[in-house]
Amino acid sequence: MHSTRDNTSPRTTKMRIKVDVQADQPSLSWEDVHGPARAVVYRLLEEHDPALAQSLHDEGWHGHPLKPIGITSPQFKGAPRKRGVYTTSQAGSIWLGSPVPEIASALVAALARRTEIVWGAARLPIQGFTVEVGTPTPAQGVVEMETATPVVVRHDGRELLPRDEHFVERLQHNLTHKADVLGLPAPRGLRVLEAGPRRRFSVRGAPRIGAQVRVAMEADPRFVDAIRSWGLGLDTVQGFGWIR
Repeated sequence: MHSTRDNTSPRTTKMRIKVDVQADQPSLSWEDVHGPARAVVYRLLEEHDPALAQSLHDEGWHGHPLKPIGITSPQFKGAPRKRGVYTTSQAGSIWLGSPVPEIASALVAALARRTEIVWGAARLPIQGFTVEVGTPTPAQGVVEMETATPVVVRHDGRELLPRDEHFVERLQHNLTHKADVLGLPAPRGLRVLEAGPRRRFSVRGAPRIGAQVRVAMEADPRFVDAIRSWGLGLDTVQGFGWIR
């Protein structure tokens, strides 16, 4: 499909959506933690704007292959700890969003008509959702960000962990590319302040390896707001790199 959208820099905002859900089963299979995320996003977009969904899927956004969408895997408060099992609870949430108002509005409109989210083999009844809409603050300088899901970064076909050589370089490259997509100044001085343990998930039969991180960077406040609705690193549409 050929997109008719122009190539001017898109307007950006911070639009983050928290969807409150319950689980219909005591645990998710590991393949269903991150595996269904991309399909969930595209189903929501297709319900409201099929042309937008198709254009994003086939072409990305404004001539760039990146998709400016973020989502988390389902997060469950109070889930019982059980070694080797991704347990659930009746107090779950899925966060998603986009720095592009057109995309974010389509997600909100689709969710308003939904009573549940089918997440792999699980059915997650929706208890309600809230929308955070922000405008850039005038302050500019060093900002810290912490992720709720692992960050995926690759170099020469290998997925890197925060302590690996080239991790900061490749994450900086990813953020610079996202800034270019959004028509905003790129951040500078990226540093990893803290990193969580190595996590490995299966996504459509392929491994995804990463870790949660806390980072600092000097960034334009408009970019800070935008990236909080998108995420750090690769595969954000698959549930990785969401910022708390």
